[in-house]
Amino acid sequence: MTGPRNPRKNKTSISKKGTAPAGGETPTEFRLQKFLASAGLGSRRQCEELIRTGRVTVDGLPVENPGINVTPLKQVVEYDGERLKPERLKYFVLNKPKGVLCTNHDPAGRTRVIDLFAKERVRLFPVGRLDEDSEGLLIVTNDGDLANQLAHPRYRIYRTYRVQVAGFPTNEKLQQLRDGIFFREGKFQVISAKFAGKQGKSAFLEIVLGQGHNREIRRLFARIGHKVMSLQRIAFGPIRLGKQKVGQYRELTRNELEELRSILERNKKTPPKGPRSGGSGNSSPKRGSKGAPKGRRKPEGSGRKPEMAGSEEATPQKKRIRRPNNSPTVGASGGKSGGRPSGGKSRSSYGSSKPAAGKKKTKTYDFH
Repeated sequence: MTGPRNPRKNKTSISKKGTAPAGGETPTEFRLQKFLASAGLGSRRQCEELIRTGRVTVDGLPVENPGINVTPLKQVVEYDGERLKPERLKYFVLNKPKGVLCTNHDPAGRTRVIDLFAKERVRLFPVGRLDEDSEGLLIVTNDGDLANQLAHPRYRIYRTYRVQVAGFPTNEKLQQLRDGIFFREGKFQVISAKFAGKQGKSAFLEIVLGQGHNREIRRLFARIGHKVMSLQRIAFGPIRLGKQKVGQYRELTRNELEELRSILERNKKTPPKGPRSGGSGNSSPKRGSKGAPKGRRKPEGSGRKPEMAGSEEATPQKKRIRRPNNSPTVGASGGKSGGRPSGGKSRSSYGSSKPAAGKKKTKTYDFH
């Protein structure tokens, strides 16, 4: 009695949760956006946008809800009229040559990365980008979720580059790259920069980046006065290029993929270590939002005589308002129609008080 129950429970759990068994069989039921991602249309978020455009149909009917469940083995799921089928997830490492584009669409008809994988007959896309003039390691896959995580700076998968630049950057200039330089998109910053050799009047450096902006390394070195002559990515996280020839690709090994996933899972749980904000934690902004940055030890309104903080600021303000207003007619009339604050109207008495007029004039400039 015990024997037949276990397999029956296993079959039921697989069909409900849509999880692939250990034997490698494809799941029978998917969330729609997850199925599109597994078919190589992009990450789940990108597939959600595709679904909302009405370009995805299920059994001939357009669907705009990305959260519905579909059974691809029994239902017909199409994208722009082309039927989609669950594909086996594949992971490749390519040594990208110069002149090859990472985009999936090029109106000029130039060679693309996916053109190098024509015999694989699956929808593939590169993880991140290498510009046309750069070469080196590029991960190519049809796993949209993994590709999204690898490219996102939150997961902190570092990229290592071997860069040849004209001239020999000083340590001070390399420190500028580590400290960061501001561009229109924001702050560009390298994790590390160290010398790796020299050739003639050029230097080789090993640069590590935490995330990739458009032509980031070239723009950084141009800012410090050194032109990039060649750029090659030699590592992506734990994946190394090694002696792989230019233009060739290989599949990721099981150990490489497991190591990559373990790093993603670890970095997802541990927040990045950013610069400290002056020691302010969760409770310090309430206490020191006004007084603490100015160096006060006691928060305002929590000690004796809470009105002192306001009275110290009000006293000089009253002096600035009262004293210049005591003699507005003196500065305006030049001694012809004005008089003393006490109301004296004698011109002779006013004329005899020249030092007082000069003194008041000095006070006016002292307070303004």
